[in-house]
Amino acid sequence: MSADGGSFRIAVALPTGTVEVSADLVMPSSAWAFAAVAHGAGAGYRHPFLTGFADALAEEGVATLRFNFPYVEAGRRMPGPAAHAIATWAAVHAELSQRAAGAPAIAIGKSYGGRMASMAAAEGVIDPAGLVYLGYPLHPPGRPDKARTAHLPDVPQRQLFVEGTTDPFIDPHDQLEEAVASCRAAEIAWIDGGGHSFEVKGRKRPAAEIAADLAPMVAGWLRRIHSEAGPT
Repeated sequence: MSADGGSFRIAVALPTGTVEVSADLVMPSSAWAFAAVAHGAGAGYRHPFLTGFADALAEEGVATLRFNFPYVEAGRRMPGPAAHAIATWAAVHAELSQRAAGAPAIAIGKSYGGRMASMAAAEGVIDPAGLVYLGYPLHPPGRPDKARTAHLPDVPQRQLFVEGTTDPFIDPHDQLEEAVASCRAAEIAWIDGGGHSFEVKGRKRPAAEIAADLAPMVAGWLRRIHSEAGPT
């Protein structure tokens, strides 16, 4: 399937003033769904994991809008205040919804980017048709006492947690399972042997290829929730 798109910038209204962030759109010829895709804490919107994932979603008929958070755009390595990321999600979701023109608009995030999407949804700042977390950072590695779960029951949308079974951010697994059970409508898709970026020990593969393998499963979940939602 051929894909088109382009690069542009999105204005984000922060408490400190308006900034612009970079974005890339990958648009298949007959897109049936649109997804905003956020990067993790340590990588920008053109990391090979995200580009590989976006290209593979395009093969499934899902358009993607990848974007930077303001701290990355400014050349900083550490994430800024959560309020800045939530404001960015608000601006990106508004842009995505306009481009979707009535098609389902989804929020997808790798690690930190997914957690920020969940917070934006819990606060009612975004209203996607569903949320997908690629490696939700339940807690810092080795610190299950620092769980980032209090807001999850407030997310009204369907949620998919895509998780590697060896990811130290979700060990012990029963803590994640309890958090997901507390949600209004959520499920887990386990990637056997996968780490936080779904790498499998002893099987060296490019990040783009690893991410591309996740796309058919994510697209299948999106088709299912869209079908179950019925006509709008």
